[in-house]
Amino acid sequence: MRYDLTLRIEYDYGAAAPSARNVLRVAPRRIDGVQSVENVRLEISPDPAEIRHRVDFWGNSVAGMSFHEPLRKLTARLSARVERLARPPTLDLTPRRAGLASEIAARRGLGPDEPHHFRAPSPRVGPDPGIADFAETSVAPDMTVLGSVLALGRAIHGHMRFDAAATTVDTAPSEAFAARHGVCQDFTHVMIAGLRSLGIPAGYVSGYLRTTPPKGRPRLQGADAMHAWVRAWCGTEAGWVEYDPTNDLLVGVDHIVVAVGRDYSDVAPVKGSLRTSGRQMSKHSVDLVPLDS
Repeated sequence: MRYDLTLRIEYDYGAAAPSARNVLRVAPRRIDGVQSVENVRLEISPDPAEIRHRVDFWGNSVAGMSFHEPLRKLTARLSARVERLARPPTLDLTPRRAGLASEIAARRGLGPDEPHHFRAPSPRVGPDPGIADFAETSVAPDMTVLGSVLALGRAIHGHMRFDAAATTVDTAPSEAFAARHGVCQDFTHVMIAGLRSLGIPAGYVSGYLRTTPPKGRPRLQGADAMHAWVRAWCGTEAGWVEYDPTNDLLVGVDHIVVAVGRDYSDVAPVKGSLRTSGRQMSKHSVDLVPLDS
């Protein structure tokens, strides 16, 4: 499925910031055989004093910028054409859970896609006894790794309720799990914690989700969304598999990948620092227009 993607992010500061630095991870990612990207354009207003584009360790596109003049408002607009390729369903050839450890141990690489990076605690996801117990009771011991991923994702989807007002970007996975509600970031962090407790390497994917309007209703401009989901390493044969616990499904052509990492701290769309006072307001809109019927 091909899309024309447009993202607009706006910040309005209560008082002018004398200087500011920002890091953006918002450009869709090129993935061989999965996702192609062309005509990427990032516009920043006002013009930054400095801007540098790079690729981080995980392979994500990063734009770093700084402003030396007083900054009252900041607008970032991204546009790109993206094609997300459909991956045909395959037989489950993943090993049993008990056999995954030996496949991981046989890996000798240190590249960003190696499963070793995604087994241990990371800045935003650590061990949690409650999540670990939930994962263990949700997955049968003799299940395959892929079967375990699907079973745990389904269980989390049934346990938690989506609530856009229930949590903040800083909410810990244990808090969201105990309260049984949250947003896609919370669903994703909880599932990562559960998979790692089972010995399954798991990471975080940020991206864009195409939304479908109710039948008979027009598509609303800017109504698509930034989203998050899980990637789990299911063995040498299957590699990485993406699963969306918020919607209880394997990821398909409606999901556009932006960045991957161990958890949200590796992929946050906007990071930065500034000195200001008073209230700050921000808003963003995503438009993912399908080009294929």
